[in-house]
Amino acid sequence: MAADAPEGTPVRRTRAQDSPLTDALDWQLIEKAAPALERGERVEMSFPIRNVNRTVGGLLSHHVTVAHGRSGLPDGTIHVSLTGSAGQSFGAWLAPGVELSLVGDANDYVGKGLSGGTLSVRPPDDAGFTPEESVVIGNTVLYGATAGRAYFRGLAGERFAVRNSGASAVVEGVGDHGCEYMTGGIVVVLGRTGRNFAAGMSGGIAYVLDDDGTFVTRCNRELVGFDPIEKSDAATIEMLVNEHHVRTGSTVAAGVLANTHAISTRFVKVMPHDYKRALADLEIERNAHPVSTGGGGFFTAETEEEAV
Repeated sequence: MAADAPEGTPVRRTRAQDSPLTDALDWQLIEKAAPALERGERVEMSFPIRNVNRTVGGLLSHHVTVAHGRSGLPDGTIHVSLTGSAGQSFGAWLAPGVELSLVGDANDYVGKGLSGGTLSVRPPDDAGFTPEESVVIGNTVLYGATAGRAYFRGLAGERFAVRNSGASAVVEGVGDHGCEYMTGGIVVVLGRTGRNFAAGMSGGIAYVLDDDGTFVTRCNRELVGFDPIEKSDAATIEMLVNEHHVRTGSTVAAGVLANTHAISTRFVKVMPHDYKRALADLEIERNAHPVSTGGGGFFTAETEEEAV
């Protein structure tokens, strides 16, 4: 039965829908970023942010990609400092060369589809709570991220780095289902995880601080195992934790950096079985079919990334 309607009511679309993006914060970012978009010059800007400001950085990243291609801009060309509480999808699809630094907190889906940019979130100095004991970002952070770096001083909600396929991240604790279905990238957790960590994880590496030795009871080991921390792993952890400290002032990071010799005993390396086998097969292929460089050295025709 058709709904009752006054005589003459249109039964089809007669005007375009009003755009929900006319008052987006990104338009101000794009205006300030003109020197970078037009000439590749470095720019810095500061803005307050509210939870009605959603997907901040998404439109700006579109303009970066249109102007400079998918490779974007050099690291840190556009630096945006923000204060307040960010709405959903803060830093979504952030392009290379864009940095968003938030003093405050953020809702769900931070860094969704992160595509080469850099994110950091930390509480204000006068927040009145201990960051490593408090949630500063919501659920499903870094969902489907492909590249870039993210640093969070504080805890994340559930499903942190779900389907991450290439981004590097440091966080000080996560809820349930961390690194779920992860296929690439690196995650460093400087604190406790929730249950079911690494469920469906088929690629990438996670390093988890495990001073009390209880992480094994919260990790889903169907597809992953625990590998020893080698020198290269310790160097990677130290590098990421150092940048985390620089960008967020984390006291947890400072504690790790104060005794880097203990990294190999304090962290657990979570390694997917299939990823480990793929790296081993690649090494066998590399040794079996070296290609001469003409200068006495050898390299393989395929890069590790392409082969894996």
